[in-house]
Amino acid sequence: MAQFAVIQTGGKQYLVKAGDMLRVEKLESQAGDSLSFEALLVADEDGKAVKVGAPKVAGASVAAKVVSQGRAKKVSIIKFKNKIRYKRKNGHRQDFTEVKIEAVKA
Repeated sequence: MAQFAVIQTGGKQYLVKAGDMLRVEKLESQAGDSLSFEALLVADEDGKAVKVGAPKVAGASVAAKVVSQGRAKKVSIIKFKNKIRYKRKNGHRQDFTEVKIEAVKA
């Protein structure tokens, strides 16, 4: 029976199940490290047995493994004001951590 869970990390919530690859905000861990996330919601595949936490489900956790650290593609930021010779170009690359979800424990 496959289970899925909702986890929170980096100010965002993710719907995950075992085997998923996920890019989250940068975490201070190295490739190969094991992580554990606390679950906000745990349910089975057909959605009949659902546990909702307030705010977290007691005893439920999600085991994950860090696959890699990386940086996303560059996003260009351009500021321009017409008729006053103002133009600025900037770029940004966001850091991320790629994790693989190994198990959902309810």
